[in-house]
Amino acid sequence: MERTNFEKLQVYQLSEKIADSIWNVVIAWDSFARDTVGKQIVRAADSIGANIAGSGRGSLQDNRRFVRIARGSLYETIHWLRRSYIRKLLSQAEVKNLRALIEELSPKLNAFLRSIDQRARSK
Repeated sequence: MERTNFEKLQVYQLSEKIADSIWNVVIAWDSFARDTVGKQIVRAADSIGANIAGSGRGSLQDNRRFVRIARGSLYETIHWLRRSYIRKLLSQAEVKNLRALIEELSPKLNAFLRSIDQRARSK
């Protein structure tokens, strides 16, 4: 299967790493934790990459909107990570690993949004 343009983006690849890492942690939780916090954090993390992928299908205005939604999903993921840690569903090591990925993605996602804004201004 040939890779599409969005799959080549570092921001997309990092979003996949975050989503897959979260999935691998949540899948081991008990059913109550998976059905409450687990589903929320998995959906939020999956939404980051889905919206980055969606950013390539329309006008520059649409692209900005999708990337902003991706950024909101990243913030929502951070929220659910905090809740999971406080509820003792995540270990310090798991949080550290996920935080490292998030801290790598966040500035790259903002830079991606700025690049779309710059393209819009140059047209």
